[in-house]
Amino acid sequence: MKQFALIRFALFLLIFGFPAILIAQTDKKLRVLVLSDIEADPDDSQSLVRFLTYANKWDIDGLIATTSIHQKKRVAPETIHKIVTAYGKVRANLLKHEKGYPPAEELKAKIKKGLPVYGMEGVGEGHDSEGSDWIIKTLEKADDRPLWIPVWGGTNTLAQALWKIQKSRTPQNAEKLYHKLRVYTISDQDDSGPWIRKTFPTIFFICSPGYTYGQATWLGMTMAAAGANSEVISTSWLAKHIQQGHGLLGAAYPDVAYGMEGDTPAFLGLIPNGLNDPEHPDFGGWGGRYTFYTPTLSTAPDRFARPNWPVTEAETRPLWTNAVDSVYSVVEKSGSRSIQATIWRWREEFQNDFAARIDWTTKPYAAANHPPVPALAHPVRFTVKSGESFHLNADGTSDPDGDSMSYLWFQYPEAGTYPGIVSFRPYAANLYDLPVTAPVVSSSQTIHFILKVTDKGTPALTRYKRVIVTVVPK
Repeated sequence: MKQFALIRFALFLLIFGFPAILIAQTDKKLRVLVLSDIEADPDDSQSLVRFLTYANKWDIDGLIATTSIHQKKRVAPETIHKIVTAYGKVRANLLKHEKGYPPAEELKAKIKKGLPVYGMEGVGEGHDSEGSDWIIKTLEKADDRPLWIPVWGGTNTLAQALWKIQKSRTPQNAEKLYHKLRVYTISDQDDSGPWIRKTFPTIFFICSPGYTYGQATWLGMTMAAAGANSEVISTSWLAKHIQQGHGLLGAAYPDVAYGMEGDTPAFLGLIPNGLNDPEHPDFGGWGGRYTFYTPTLSTAPDRFARPNWPVTEAETRPLWTNAVDSVYSVVEKSGSRSIQATIWRWREEFQNDFAARIDWTTKPYAAANHPPVPALAHPVRFTVKSGESFHLNADGTSDPDGDSMSYLWFQYPEAGTYPGIVSFRPYAANLYDLPVTAPVVSSSQTIHFILKVTDKGTPALTRYKRVIVTVVPK
């Protein structure tokens, strides 16, 4: 079988040619530094519990307590310490399932705090903090990897670091540090976010800006919508699968007050699951999909509007911001089209993944589930001509627990440039080898195909492969 697969792969290369450019594949971990207004709402603590179950997937460079519009005069690093302590007590069991979980003491040394002041009141001369100094120190490490900063609250600690860099480094050295940054803010929760975007226009920035949360992508984490699975975000589901009977870390997950884990999308897209591609927010993934443009500020009133929001200026430059997906559920026979759909379409998969990792904190390896390992019998990027036939093939896919697996190939239309739907049934379930006919095009177009592999363990776990096919005219 293996020899046959190699022969088939060689024939594929002869027919279609080896791609000149492949999607970047690297074993290097992402560097991640979190800013959190923890204690403004239980959802930051919820997000931190989930975040720590993936602590082996990143190099965690900092956990910084900050303020926000919801908590203007307080920072709470002690809550971060408390949850990291719970993580430390279950780390040994996590290591039975995957390697690389850092010691709690190592993480505790990276817990810092910003100033207990709101927004731009904490930016400028005399407003340095251990948090802002730590950001500068982290950026200046001899490490060429980008530094991802998921922001769960206000950004003034980051803004102060940038203010100091601008004042104290040469323009050339400062620009090198700006170039390392990858910032994702859960909306703007103080007025320093818009200031950063205006003052440092080259910084990579993902955000749903404006005075209202109603036009925010991250609402897809918990909002009800036609086609969205709401059962897996219910209080009963959380109690059964996360909080109760799942050890100290599960018990540290607080009940929902306003909404479950509104901050989690800031790092969901950084999880290496085969679908997420952090450097390409427009590709879409667990943390949502975003396109690069200059958004207009909405003035439409809604129930998520924040009174006395201090920012009234329009955006001054493009950023990665809200994009729309159309999603149809073949199970619920319904669907919708929205910016939030770019997140909720993956909800069942990322909730099951979290539940499995909480299981890892208490169960031995043999009693828990682990994600499948998708494979491809061809490159992840290749080129075909208009009207040609080709195959998408998942030969070699495996599961570490020996579970049976289900296959689903589907097109992700919004992620590519081709505006139509290719000629196979949109939900081609249970075909690991899928024949496809390329559409007829008059100019070069890209089409994103997603392989979704789900095992039959408990909870069922999903991993992906993304294949980008370029179709050129004959």
